[in-house]
Amino acid sequence: MDKLNLSKHISSQFNEELEQIRNHVMSMGGLIERQLFDALNAIANGDSDLAQEVMANDLKVDDWEIQIDKECTRMIAKRQPAASDLRLIMSILKSISDLERIGDETKRIAKVALESFNSDQQDLLVNLENMGRHVGQMLHDVLDAFARMDVEAALAVHKEDKKIDREYEAITRQLMTYMIEDPRSIPKVMNVLWSARSLERIGDRCKNLAEYIIFFVKGKVVRHVSHEKLEEQLRSE
Repeated sequence: MDKLNLSKHISSQFNEELEQIRNHVMSMGGLIERQLFDALNAIANGDSDLAQEVMANDLKVDDWEIQIDKECTRMIAKRQPAASDLRLIMSILKSISDLERIGDETKRIAKVALESFNSDQQDLLVNLENMGRHVGQMLHDVLDAFARMDVEAALAVHKEDKKIDREYEAITRQLMTYMIEDPRSIPKVMNVLWSARSLERIGDRCKNLAEYIIFFVKGKVVRHVSHEKLEEQLRSE
């Protein structure tokens, strides 16, 4: 825990328990990152077997959330943490909730790979894949920031959310135009649209994770604050 500049405790077991919980969060995050990567590859390659695997593995994500939630609850009852220790546990509880929801969105994205797209419709998937890679990098970066409790890295992730929103708006316009021109494609295109929406939500969740990092390190609740105001607040300290 030293690398996170957390306080040491009289009980070495307390430190070990905190470190174990943090490591479990990273394992959960690593699984979800692989899930998103596999879902995007399943779409790119039309791999329905990989898509089914992603959907089945969502149960493992749920198991991680339940386990970490129990560990945090047990630590609160047993150790009665205060100050930065309590902020860390609160940040973890909030983070695993968002990570579990990212897992749910990834499961929805994988369903697109179960659809069959003709050659004319393949263009619909290109922007979706590009947006997905961007979101995947955002998820990777925020997990890395969490591992180091790095406020600057968290701020960079926070800023990326606006770019994801713009990509989502562009994809939505493209898909709406396609449905108008070819009404027969509406059911299939709607699945792509919902997947784009899921990616946009994952971006929102990554932004939330960045805010939890800032809350832990700075002790400030920064929800519902624009990136510009957030950056200004942190720079003025």
